[in-house]
Amino acid sequence: MRLGKPVTLSAVVPCFNEEAGLFPLYTRLSSACRDAAGEDYEIVLVDDGSTDGTWAAIQRLCTADPHVVGVTLSRNHGHQLALSAGLSVCSGERVLIIDADLQDPPELLPGMMALMEGGADVVYGQRISRAGETWCKRSTASVFYRLLLRLTDVPIPLDTGDFRLISRRALDVLLSMPEQHRFIRGMVSWIGFRQVPIRYHRAERRTGVTKYPLHKMIRFALDAITGFSTQPLRLSTYAGVLLGLASAALLIYTFASWLFLDAVHGWTSLMAVVLMLGSTQMLFLGILGEYLGRLYMQSKQRPLFVIAGVSRSTIADADLYPIESFRPHLATTAQSLRSVV
Repeated sequence: MRLGKPVTLSAVVPCFNEEAGLFPLYTRLSSACRDAAGEDYEIVLVDDGSTDGTWAAIQRLCTADPHVVGVTLSRNHGHQLALSAGLSVCSGERVLIIDADLQDPPELLPGMMALMEGGADVVYGQRISRAGETWCKRSTASVFYRLLLRLTDVPIPLDTGDFRLISRRALDVLLSMPEQHRFIRGMVSWIGFRQVPIRYHRAERRTGVTKYPLHKMIRFALDAITGFSTQPLRLSTYAGVLLGLASAALLIYTFASWLFLDAVHGWTSLMAVVLMLGSTQMLFLGILGEYLGRLYMQSKQRPLFVIAGVSRSTIADADLYPIESFRPHLATTAQSLRSVV
């Protein structure tokens, strides 16, 4: 569902409590979009149920610049669904996905467009380094991506986030995928077509705080693994075979002891076996529960998100009004947004 007439380029940005960093984002992203597509672009800012002044700031930008489209959701749906909402309404033939924290540089956009001109359908950012992150965060992220690559049947590139440029035909396939628990970078990899990397150094977050605390990171990892792999289910089969062999060996030992050693088996060994089998069963019941829970939620067929409102310039045809005519309005918006930094 495109909100407006087709444009060459859309930039989709999910925002959650990003009021302080919104104007720097707008300034750099607008400049990058003009360098890549002239004036034929739009910036879709999606407010994911923010509790600060993010939506009001987005509305001011929409009033000042006809290239900006604001979308607000009915509540906080989470990063992946907010991104899905923005992708569902954007009008670009090519679509840039970027986060609001500016850790991924929008200045790479012209280079990404050039790679797409060369025949790529997806140009994904691949991180060389991650500035401003703790050793623990970098280590766990590295382990996660490598574990995911081993578990999934679809090759998901290492050290990549959602920062990428995708073609309209790839986006149409993505929008046709109905998953409730979405892992968009994996879904884009599943689509196929020609996908090429652009390597870069990830910058440090300048404003705000991360929107992915530990519990959200764990949930995100579960969505990724269960959405693209059945290997955890197969682990129960492998464990069953191993435990069966161990039980057979233990049974042989028990009979041999009874026949030849006249030994009385103790409580300790019995409890060790019971605890081992019981804990293994509970582990794999939990894995089964994760998959069944996702099947249950998917069977409800609820909408992925609810859009509460859309804000954009009231000018009927923005092409009749060059960006220079909005400079006074942008200056006023810049001043009001800087007052919150």
